Amino acid sequence: MRYSRSEHARVQALQQEVQRAEGDYQRLRAAYLEIARNEPGHEVALAMIGADMDRAHAHLQALIGLPRLPFTHEPSTVVRREAQRLAQETEDNH
Repeated sequence: MRYSRSEHARVQALQQEVQRAEGDYQRLRAAYLEIARNEPGHEVALAMIGADMDRAHAHLQALIGLPRLPFTHEPSTVVRREAQRLAQETEDNH
């Protein structure tokens, strides 16, 4: 199948937007994990970054055409549980 120039340009633009959205989500996720590991009591920072991360995840899902599923509405909750589990394992090993 051959695309016209305008279709090709549209597909490339969408791919770039998905890459940017993925990058935004991954940066926010990394920041959230770092705070959850190093300053777990900093609830305000976790809430603010978590909300931004959840919005970035929802935007990414919308761009790639995934429906908003109930268990993906707040990925920050899942990431926080993961960070807490890793912190507990680290403490148990020391």
